[in-house]
Amino acid sequence: MRSIHVSRVITATPEAVYSYASDPSNLPKWASELAQSDVVLDGDTLLVDSPMGHVRVRFVPRNDFGVLDHGVILPSGDVVTNPFRVVAHPEGSEVVFTVRQLELTDDEFDRDAATVRADLDTLAAALKDEPGDEPGR
Repeated sequence: MRSIHVSRVITATPEAVYSYASDPSNLPKWASELAQSDVVLDGDTLLVDSPMGHVRVRFVPRNDFGVLDHGVILPSGDVVTNPFRVVAHPEGSEVVFTVRQLELTDDEFDRDAATVRADLDTLAAALKDEPGDEPGR
């Protein structure tokens, strides 16, 4: 099983990135691989329509460390754990998402990594116009 870390520098503070990325209502705006429609909250679980079907998502509790790890419970009941971090960067923030091959073919893994890259680019674009996103603030 291979893993790669897909990262993207975002010219917004870690706090602004974390706040935006951790808000379930924003997921359909930037996380195409995870959410294709509005997210429904069910306690600490998100109910999401995704390209994988109807899935349940559980993020780690809100924290001051920029950790956005989450488990995706697939329709089969299998759980895919996704490490995801927001860290400080001299230009603002860097987001780092670990993509794991698991049972994917090499082509599927490459497509998954490309989708994550595109989603992180969309996240960066969404944060360009957010107030208070200047580095160092």
